[in-house]
Amino acid sequence: MKRRVLFLVNHEVVIYNFRLELVERLLQDGHEVLISSPYGERIRELEELGCTSIHTTMDRHGVSILQDLKLLLHYRKILKQYSPSVVLTYTIKPNIYGGIACRMQKIPYIANITGLGTAVEKAGFLQSFTSFLYKHALKNAQKVFFQNKENQAFFEKKRIALGKHGLLPGSGVNLTKFQPLEYPPDDTIEFVFISRIMKEKGIDHYLEMAKVIKAKYPNTHFHICGFCEESYEGILHKMQEEGIIQYHGMVKDVREILRITHCTVHPSYYPEGLSNVLLESSACARPIITTDRSGCREVVEEGQNGFLIKIKDAKDLIAKVESFIALPYEKKKQMGIAGREKVEREFDRDIVVEKYLSEIWD
Repeated sequence: MKRRVLFLVNHEVVIYNFRLELVERLLQDGHEVLISSPYGERIRELEELGCTSIHTTMDRHGVSILQDLKLLLHYRKILKQYSPSVVLTYTIKPNIYGGIACRMQKIPYIANITGLGTAVEKAGFLQSFTSFLYKHALKNAQKVFFQNKENQAFFEKKRIALGKHGLLPGSGVNLTKFQPLEYPPDDTIEFVFISRIMKEKGIDHYLEMAKVIKAKYPNTHFHICGFCEESYEGILHKMQEEGIIQYHGMVKDVREILRITHCTVHPSYYPEGLSNVLLESSACARPIITTDRSGCREVVEEGQNGFLIKIKDAKDLIAKVESFIALPYEKKKQMGIAGREKVEREFDRDIVVEKYLSEIWD
């Protein structure tokens, strides 16, 4: 039987980069796929696949009650117009306001907690208020998927959607697209930071580490890829002029940068679900150095495929980078292979697709 599946997201990249395989599977099985998202460059490609796009205006990081009310009313209008068989929601605002709209319209919905976000992780009024909204929004959810156990434990403690929880291996990683890459020669040692350029992703600690290590080990190079969401442009430009880092801006295909680098450094303390940067780097057989916190530590087996560092600790990051530099070339290479084997065992995106399909048609 043909079904109509509606995705609610805050950015079309959420679908194109991390849920494309689920979309393709639904289309192949003859179902109709609708995507509600702010307009972005990937929308046209999704439409060419056969999806119907619904333009949705959203302030992803804003806290305006009026704007959020408009989003809720917009979601209700969509649900009334299209009458989907099931709704899949991702990220905070679609989860909350999409969930409330689905509950009001009595339409089945499945939420994915892709991370708590800073408003929820820090105790205070915003955490209490957001928890209240989540409890109301997810009361009638068919399923609430989490990407790490710590996020799930938070919802359990707050008694939100109890009995409806499920754990996913993050967004998973496409092991066909992200194949092991040949390890670069060791005449230089190349590190890369791939993320939005923002404080909580650990960019300050990466830059501090790069400055120290570059002075001590001239054969090291430090790459940075990602969109500047905060005012780091001047700092990056200055450090690039000084020869400390190389800033590539937004990179459409991260495999091109992973091809020339030896190790991915992700010193994030942002409350994310599970880092896709780490999954994709590991799938390409690259060692990783990342923070010992939920959303990051799940991808690391200490000393086997990478190293864990203390949160907000540049000195520990410097020490772990030096430990990596000191490893023999073959050991570095073997760490990358161990990372690939780990994601093959635990983080194949097919696992995520199958869990969604079994839940959708349950």
